[in-house]
Amino acid sequence: MDSGLTVVTNPTVNVRLTSTISSFEVQQKLNRGITLANLKGRLEMVVGVSPSCMDLELYSVSDKFMQKMDDNEALLGSYPVDDNCRIHVIDRSGGQLGEFTDVSKVEKFELPDEEYNKRTDTVRSFMKKNRLCHYNEEEVAKKKAEVAAREEEQKAAANAISVGNRCKVQVPGQPSKLGTVMYVGTTDFKTGHWVGVKYDEPLGKHNGTVEGKQYFECENKYGGFVKPLSVIVGDFPEEDYGLDEM
Repeated sequence: MDSGLTVVTNPTVNVRLTSTISSFEVQQKLNRGITLANLKGRLEMVVGVSPSCMDLELYSVSDKFMQKMDDNEALLGSYPVDDNCRIHVIDRSGGQLGEFTDVSKVEKFELPDEEYNKRTDTVRSFMKKNRLCHYNEEEVAKKKAEVAAREEEQKAAANAISVGNRCKVQVPGQPSKLGTVMYVGTTDFKTGHWVGVKYDEPLGKHNGTVEGKQYFECENKYGGFVKPLSVIVGDFPEEDYGLDEM
């Protein structure tokens, strides 16, 4: 008896592809009428495994192993492949996971500096031609002279400051702070001359120790280092903040 029903099978199927040499999962739309031999040829371009070294395994939507796909003449549609099933490619040539994504294994091209300087199509060549950055000798010399002159100013200012001086610290963009000079000289944490100050209030950054080296002693958050030109030495008595008032 003819029920009048017609069964229509979708000629294509969407599957997930994984392999033993890659941690990535890719989606592929495949024709159910393709043979496994032709499928392997197509998968070679996706996973990088030669068809002759390729074994296929079929997993369900929930990633449960279903069966091996080992008949190269069979059609894909002869296997229970549904949408979102997973086909796992096994490389029998000895390829390792991450072989094609681990850039540490790629031989790097290195051009000797002498050869690089001869080329005219490089960033370095462009910068030299247009006298940019450190290739502008006049500008570089000018900046070096400015830095040297500024450091001489800082050094002269440091020579006029003594440990024990009361001072006012005025750093651009910050409120003025009163304190006592605790250190004058060079440091290990930065080049140039610096002044270590113990502030009257906890407006500093440390206790006189920077990067493990003690330059002076004070309570934590009362110590700070500033450039000499930011320090004004004078008669700056400690302010009475009314801490003894009742």
